[in-house]
Amino acid sequence: MTAETVIAAKYPPHIDVTRAPLAFGDRAVPRLNRELNDANLVTRQRAVRSLSDHLHDPEHIATALRDGIHLSLKSLLIDTDVTIREKSLECLHIIAQHAIGRDVFLESDIVLPVSELYDDKEAIVRKNAHLTLKMVSETPLGAEGLVQSKLVPKLVTLLPGELDEIKILILDELHFCMSIDTTDALDTEGMEIHTELLSHENPEIRGRAARNIMDLSIPLAGKNKAVEVDTVPKIVKLLDDENVFVRANAAGALMMITITTKGKYTAINSGALEPLVTILGDERSTEIRVNALKAITCLSEAPEGREWLSKHVTKITDLTSDKNPAVVKHANIAVNIITWRP
Repeated sequence: MTAETVIAAKYPPHIDVTRAPLAFGDRAVPRLNRELNDANLVTRQRAVRSLSDHLHDPEHIATALRDGIHLSLKSLLIDTDVTIREKSLECLHIIAQHAIGRDVFLESDIVLPVSELYDDKEAIVRKNAHLTLKMVSETPLGAEGLVQSKLVPKLVTLLPGELDEIKILILDELHFCMSIDTTDALDTEGMEIHTELLSHENPEIRGRAARNIMDLSIPLAGKNKAVEVDTVPKIVKLLDDENVFVRANAAGALMMITITTKGKYTAINSGALEPLVTILGDERSTEIRVNALKAITCLSEAPEGREWLSKHVTKITDLTSDKNPAVVKHANIAVNIITWRP
């Protein structure tokens, strides 16, 4: 088991751990708002920590937004103090967990100021920036906001050199953004960079890289790029991975890539058929069985694939009585294609 860096916050010793005292009722947020803009550093630090606690109650979110707390937090993102930047992002992350908060992010142009902290020298600040925009990107409108802000090329560029904990967040941000459009990611060597991550020691990163390659391979340009940069052999290797999440996404990536003729033959020549049939017996994951069946169906459209699979059609036929309707459906489709004769 390898040791991993854990990004943790370290607060200056002079900050009062009791935080700023809150005013009563609806006067709490206006007072904190004033203190967030105070010239005194310690006052700002205490206020932003108290605000973080205050916002954890969902009932306080709408009130805080009406009082313009998001605008004060936005201005604090360029504060010279690391604690202020970190806790401001933490507050914005809490706000982004609510639909009304995500709307405010887009309406008040908060996405770009947060993204500028992707380059912060402090890892905890970078982590919180990615956590915040990951939350925003989880809705289609939010993901579209990130894409329109041209953040995808930036995210792809940052991916190779970031800490593993932050890599995972970036991979998730890219996943949601690529559900909107894959063009920017493909144009900035997204396929090549994700392919390199397929051999990463962390299964969370391997699995997300395979999932994102599935996203990248939805358009024809992505399918062709996967063949061109030798992504397929590395994906095939992951079909034997010990991690369920990795195997499921590897099968899903092959399912997309093998739609084209070049993709089919590249996968067959890379030895994809045998491991795909093997993972059909994985009863722990419906996703693995369904994705593998879809990939097998694509490969059976090639004469060489059909010939090999016809010798193993019994194992596929067994899945036509699976307890899961999706598995049954795709098993029947695969059997029909494999046994079809002109």
